[in-house]
Amino acid sequence: MRRPISAPHTTNQTKEVKMAETETVSEIQSVEIAPVVGVGAFAEKLGIPVTSVIAELMKNGVMATINEQIDFDTAAIIGADLGFEVIVEKAEPTSAATPKVKLPQGEGTVRPPVVAVMGHVDHGKTSLLDAIRDTDVAKAEAGGITQHIGAYQVKRNDRWITFLDTPGHEAFSAIRAHGARLTDVAIIVVAADDGVKPQTKEAVRYAQEAGNHIVIAINKTDKTGSDPNRVRQELSEQLELVPEEWGGSTVMVDVSAKSGDGIEKLLDMVLLVADVEDLRARPAGPSEGVIIETHLETGRGAVATVLVQNGVLKPGDFVVAGDTYAKVRSLEDWRGKRIKRADPGMPAVITGLKSAPAFGDAYYAVENERQARDRSVANQRQASIKSMTKVKKIGIDELSSAIAAGRVQELNVVVKADVQGSLESLLDSLNALGNDEVAMKVVSSGIGDINESDVAFAATSGALLLGFNVSLTTKVKQLATHEKVQIRLYRVIYELLDDMRSGLSQMLKPEIIETVIGELKVLGVFRTTKTLVICGGEVLSGKASAPSQVRIKRGKEVVGAGTLTGVQKEQNKVSEAVEGEQCGLNINTTTAIEVNDRLEFFTTEERQRSL
Repeated sequence: MRRPISAPHTTNQTKEVKMAETETVSEIQSVEIAPVVGVGAFAEKLGIPVTSVIAELMKNGVMATINEQIDFDTAAIIGADLGFEVIVEKAEPTSAATPKVKLPQGEGTVRPPVVAVMGHVDHGKTSLLDAIRDTDVAKAEAGGITQHIGAYQVKRNDRWITFLDTPGHEAFSAIRAHGARLTDVAIIVVAADDGVKPQTKEAVRYAQEAGNHIVIAINKTDKTGSDPNRVRQELSEQLELVPEEWGGSTVMVDVSAKSGDGIEKLLDMVLLVADVEDLRARPAGPSEGVIIETHLETGRGAVATVLVQNGVLKPGDFVVAGDTYAKVRSLEDWRGKRIKRADPGMPAVITGLKSAPAFGDAYYAVENERQARDRSVANQRQASIKSMTKVKKIGIDELSSAIAAGRVQELNVVVKADVQGSLESLLDSLNALGNDEVAMKVVSSGIGDINESDVAFAATSGALLLGFNVSLTTKVKQLATHEKVQIRLYRVIYELLDDMRSGLSQMLKPEIIETVIGELKVLGVFRTTKTLVICGGEVLSGKASAPSQVRIKRGKEVVGAGTLTGVQKEQNKVSEAVEGEQCGLNINTTTAIEVNDRLEFFTTEERQRSL
């Protein structure tokens, strides 16, 4: 039976089809998503089963589960394939990330100056603060160096000065930069018997970039070999910091942390700079400031040291700090004494945080817990988007070739530290170790003592567990032994970094050192097999010594290689033949050697490399 032939489309029918197509196009739905979205949330936005989204992702070569995140570009392609227009939603206003600190001139009330004490390791920064506040912190510091930021207040002529003590070791550059950004005045400590050093220059640069006024404290002036004028000369020549007494604008004060000489003058200079700057703050209303340091305490949870910059902070206040929040449970001054309020320019310790914020995070007070929770969640979301969009993209060709060649080896580590600032500096320093062959990979990190979860994670990822100024229980030790997880505890950061640098160095392929020992011209070939050539010739330079490796040259071209296994002179076996002598050679090689070839003899040795 023949099928009827369909009549051709009429003009009206064509118009109807085009109208239908237009209507279909106009019905395409638009959905707004964040720059990074979960697969499940994306499916919910589209109003289709998540299995359909996952299937479409697989078609495009993306393997993702319901809980994994995809970026906007990927979502836009998948959405278009499913008939949706995907656009980026507008970012929700969270609150200012950086609180307003400086008020218009004449407004507010005078506040204490905030001073950072910076400089090279072992130049006496902490000892100087000890002398200022009449305490003895330096003896308690591991390795005699400060390893986190400390905040203190001292009183001079009925006026308060807030001090931040920042570490001097090179690994803590992130903390030093952080300290400089928080402050009004930077006291750069330079030892009179040592002069300008790398961390001195770095501290000055951070202070200048932060817009701080610089006061130089030339310390250890009572020590044998000290020369304050030489230090002034170095500062002038190397850093262009010319002392006031030489016609410049930089205040320089000779001090001795040991005897206390010059301390009062140094404080007076700080207050003088503060008067010139006319430092002011909003004296009342909601508090705002910055997180100086955080750590975890048994029984108190996350504990943060904050610097109040505006307003008044009181127990019971709801504050948002980065991606967490708190109802301030307790408020203490830097000595650990309970206080009822913290005013601008004052460091304080707060408890009640849901989790530990990052050092350098801004904090600000809000009206109630609902606002605090909503804003912290919004901040978490923004932080997640920011971290994901910052992921370094590696070219597929580069990655494939590197893996195929086995060029990159990684040392997995889990890192735990006592405070957030030290952890950040440790991570920065560990990530900076290595080269294009070996690298550190921090698979997990956190603050607080090492626990069973850390051991389990290290066991799963085959990682070394590093603890910095933390401890572990007997139960955790037993678990680590059972799981064969190696734990290393440190109190001094440069010891940790030296050990990790040494560990990475051992992973490097050894360097092959080649030494050419001689060259010979082939005068005759007596026997040739698949793996052996017996020939004779004259040594042109150096010596022909067995055993050694052989490079076979024909003209300027290298045509083969082998091993010299024996040397003969006048039918006698010898260990070597020297320049000008003729000899016979036994060479293991698969290359057919010819008359007039040149044989280059060399030895190789392996040498362990280091970072």
